[in-house]
Amino acid sequence: MAIILVVDDEVGIRELLSEILVDEGYDVRLAENAAAARRIRQTLRPDLVLLDIWMPDLDGISLLKEWHVAGQLNMPVVMMSGHGTIDTAVEATRFGAFDFLEKPIALQKLLGTVQKALKHDTPTIRPPLTLEAFARVPFVKEFRRRLEQAAAKASTLLLRGATAGMAEIAARTLQPARAPWLNLAEQSSALNQETLEKAGGGILFVPDLAVLGKMQQMNLAFAVDRAEKLKIQLLLATVASHEALAEAGWDGKLLARLSEVWVAFPPLAGHADDLPEIASLLLTNLVERGEVPARRFSTSALNTLRTLPWKSHADSSWNALYALVRNLALTALDEDISADDVLRVMPSELADDPQTQPLLPLFEQPLREARDAFEKLYFEHHLLREGGNMTRLAERSGLERTHLYRKLKQLDVKLGKRGED
Repeated sequence: MAIILVVDDEVGIRELLSEILVDEGYDVRLAENAAAARRIRQTLRPDLVLLDIWMPDLDGISLLKEWHVAGQLNMPVVMMSGHGTIDTAVEATRFGAFDFLEKPIALQKLLGTVQKALKHDTPTIRPPLTLEAFARVPFVKEFRRRLEQAAAKASTLLLRGATAGMAEIAARTLQPARAPWLNLAEQSSALNQETLEKAGGGILFVPDLAVLGKMQQMNLAFAVDRAEKLKIQLLLATVASHEALAEAGWDGKLLARLSEVWVAFPPLAGHADDLPEIASLLLTNLVERGEVPARRFSTSALNTLRTLPWKSHADSSWNALYALVRNLALTALDEDISADDVLRVMPSELADDPQTQPLLPLFEQPLREARDAFEKLYFEHHLLREGGNMTRLAERSGLERTHLYRKLKQLDVKLGKRGED
């Protein structure tokens, strides 16, 4: 049974479309705005989306663009509008919309478009994830601006603080549409002029300087000398210090050239509230690209990620987060990743951190008792942090207020005077 997501801020239209489509045998999910649609899209992949253009919080075209840059547009999307124009329809199709329906929508037109869209073969190749997908995370958005500003003037740019998958996300951000991409770490033979010329106008990427052998270091030196002339952007990543690379046998002059212009990934420490958004985007990208089974974070798992002391990882916190998300997706037994899963695969460096010490006794308890103890610690912490404000506590925990009160009573969490009011 095909799943159809209907996104429209008008309740009457949502209900009407739902009745029609359910009668036709479809499984229909409803969203009243872009935020609700975003939440549903993070937990499942609909077979079709009917998306209204004019909505109060975020318009449909912007949501379509967001899914496009995040690599989540692997289902047909049909735009709907009561104020349709040719320009709007053209813009929608440019960002991947399958078709455009003008309101009021005739029954036969609706059903015919739905049938055609569901038969449409969506390309299986997913666009790579870029930093553009993190536009709602302010400190990542600022990092992207620094990256683009530096790359505009420097043909060789060093990325510090992340390697491999996270570094590639940053590097892909600078890749022009349909421009060449060459991973130097995959180049085992000597790099020649012809190969380099084919990469002209594109990106030459090194996911981790520390893993390059002597031949690849020579290839990199060869490319550095010719990058500016061939309009090649060199993006090199490392978490190792200049001294460590020199001790490993790197040529000092080459290291000096590679280190002239660098941009560091911002530390995750101090950005606990942004971790759920970042982790969810990374997980969705891994799932959509077929690298891990279909998985999604539970609210409790995302809240647990907030509590981890990422400062203990210093310069490699992004690598640690990326590895943690991938490990969770590959080892969680259920489709919903739980808080217990996060604690199970928590990196050893975090387990040794003083901030996590209060959690360690929980590992010695039976699962049910450990979960109750953790939840009590969690609610007491955030109740204090929010000054007893139950509305903000409900928003942070993702629980409806009535259920929240029952949960606090069950855990014997003492409410202050404001919480009781």
